[in-house]
Amino acid sequence: MLAAPIFGYLGDRYNRKIILGAGIFFWSAVTLGSSFITQSHYRIFVLSRGLVGIGSASYSTIAPTIIADLFEEGKRTTVLSIFYIFIPVGSGCGYMLAAGMAKSTGDWHWAFRVTPCMGGLALLLLILLVPHKIQRKTSAHRALSISGMIGGADEKPDVYRTTRTSWCQDVGSLVKNCSFVCSSLGLTAMAFVTGALGMWMPLFLYRAQVVQGLVPPCLQDSCNSSNSLIFGGITIGTGILGIIAGAEAARRLRKINNKADPLICATSMFLSALCLYIALMVAQTNILSTFIFIAFGELFLSVNWAVVTDILLYVVAPRRQSTAIALQILVSHLLGDAGSPYLIGAISNAIQARNVPSLQWSFRSMQYSFVTCAFVGVFGGGFFLLTSFYVEEDRKEAQRL
Repeated sequence: MLAAPIFGYLGDRYNRKIILGAGIFFWSAVTLGSSFITQSHYRIFVLSRGLVGIGSASYSTIAPTIIADLFEEGKRTTVLSIFYIFIPVGSGCGYMLAAGMAKSTGDWHWAFRVTPCMGGLALLLLILLVPHKIQRKTSAHRALSISGMIGGADEKPDVYRTTRTSWCQDVGSLVKNCSFVCSSLGLTAMAFVTGALGMWMPLFLYRAQVVQGLVPPCLQDSCNSSNSLIFGGITIGTGILGIIAGAEAARRLRKINNKADPLICATSMFLSALCLYIALMVAQTNILSTFIFIAFGELFLSVNWAVVTDILLYVVAPRRQSTAIALQILVSHLLGDAGSPYLIGAISNAIQARNVPSLQWSFRSMQYSFVTCAFVGVFGGGFFLLTSFYVEEDRKEAQRL
């Protein structure tokens, strides 16, 4: 998270392929190394998990801009959709892999020993398939919407160098970009909800099942492993469907409405918040309905991933692309999923502390704390709605720069 602005600065000025490759290698090495740290060195383990974020910051910042440089017109959004599909796929596979490895080997450390293999494969494909020198596009290229109606020429390297600005100038320009600011705050709300769901939803589902008498209370460490597998499967399935549906909806609706992208994001956030709220309210009486509404909530939440990035790509000038994505990552993580699991847990603990300890209040405390996510989702929809008021003006401004 904190490393993202550094990679954003480097990505706007140096070879993006090399930066991306270094980040993937670092992520894989640190992930593998952390699996061998013993319990007596817990602080080192925590540090190593933090260092993993440095590798993540490199490709989450650099990869979308490489895609924007390599692909034009409608192809860009298709590839971005594929790229963002693997966010929920990776998240869901993480749940399933960790639960599966822990069950088969009796040691959760093996989950960290298998995942670096995927990093090695990604690094190999990067070396073999991505050109070493990539021509960066002009504003006309970057202004392409999902409908892909604008064309232009590649930017010459010497022209690109003459348009460099300082990092402070880039940040100052981005802060004045209302579409960028509002869409970033909307993305922050998405990250807040996603982080809280990923951390606490399996436990919430387990407690709901205990209250309904579907499963007995359990004092072991891994009582809710089946819920983790189910929730991981839901995350993968809804993530894939949501991203594809969002990109396709934006591609079609943009032909009749220039503000389609932020309006789609706003609508999906409002619907996601509603579905999550209903899931929380029916959890005590009907677990099947809870799973269904959680699935719809995640589906609508996933609609926005590719569309939000596409908004950034055409409202921000090309030379500030990596910096803009880096700042968006920093804000969305800092105010979103970095703190939401702690906040939800703290609210739940505070509610439990004020009531008599029981299975009922153990469930209700988490139910009430999760309502925060629904309200944050509504605020996120509001920020995307605000984006629609500025997106046309900011897109024209980006084309002029």
